[in-house]
Amino acid sequence: MNDASGPFFSPVQRRLIGAAAGFVAFLAIVALLVLVVWVMGRLLGSFSHVLWPLAVAGILALMLRPVVGYFERWFHLSRIVSVIFLYLLVVIAVAFGLVLALPGLARQLVDFISAAPEFWERAVNTVEQSYPGWIELYDRAMENPTLRSMVEGSVQQARLFAASMLPNLKAAGGTVLGAIGFITNLAIIPVYLFFFLQSDEDPTRRLGEYVPFLKPDKREDLVFLAREFVGIVVAFFRGQLLIGLIMGVLLAIGFSLCGLEFGVLFGLAAGLLNIIPYLGTMLGLAAVLPTAYLQADGGIPTVGLCLGVFVIVQVIEGYLLTPRIMGRQTGLHPVTIIIAIFFWGTALNGLLGMILAIPLTAFFVTVWRLAKRKYFTAVV
Repeated sequence: MNDASGPFFSPVQRRLIGAAAGFVAFLAIVALLVLVVWVMGRLLGSFSHVLWPLAVAGILALMLRPVVGYFERWFHLSRIVSVIFLYLLVVIAVAFGLVLALPGLARQLVDFISAAPEFWERAVNTVEQSYPGWIELYDRAMENPTLRSMVEGSVQQARLFAASMLPNLKAAGGTVLGAIGFITNLAIIPVYLFFFLQSDEDPTRRLGEYVPFLKPDKREDLVFLAREFVGIVVAFFRGQLLIGLIMGVLLAIGFSLCGLEFGVLFGLAAGLLNIIPYLGTMLGLAAVLPTAYLQADGGIPTVGLCLGVFVIVQVIEGYLLTPRIMGRQTGLHPVTIIIAIFFWGTALNGLLGMILAIPLTAFFVTVWRLAKRKYFTAVV
């Protein structure tokens, strides 16, 4: 006969129920995070034309606040005069850089566009002359009905996809209003930045006052995470811009010494695109190596030299620039960085998500470490 005063569940049953409840809670947290990311993606997709100028201005303000403070302390200027002085210095620097670099870059860009049909013709001739076996293999493969139907089906799917994308491309690139809107958003960034820089207050200092309903320890965690996120954003973008500029100069010099046509244009573009890690390198390789092989005095030796420049600059970036400039601020593995770029680019609908991928991922890693140290350890 069972003891009525004993526990309703046995120890094994209680452990199973606890594990099931924990698993359900975990699934609920994952579902909530997915919902938050989905809502963020939809909002950014719908209001990106409003949000991205604010985001750019906010990031620039966080990066430039120390410079404005330096002008205030050392030159005994007011805040608004310091901001105006910074704007004057930036305008002078940009004008000086454009005068020096813009004519050469514009000339290379025009030459590259003019030479594109010639490069394509050389590519076709190279394939026909150097790799006739590929064409023969293709012709033999097309004699197989199964392979031919697979290829024709793939081509048909590609045509349908292109046809479905064509109206969107026309709407995005064929309207004057879209170009005017982009220019307007670009022009308003300095206005936002001016007002952001006028405030010398730490943006996270009064954050705790806006959430009085939270317990004191939870408010401290929220303020800590906000400060960590701001620090990660500032360190990442300040570091990546400096690293990208240095890499662009090194690549431009290296490609020019290798005799690559349009070397300065390719080098600077590949370096600056590295504000999204690895993007500049991947696009640079895709553009530089075919150009090096197909140019009039090019070939395998020029490809090898350009590839050597890429390797040397990547080694300098990985072992010298990033450790000294960025330190271990993000602490993310390269594979994690690549996955994060594709994930946030998809989740947040495009380029803005790819640019914010590393700060967002580093922030969530910080949240996880804090939660594991303060809450999960206590539960275990």
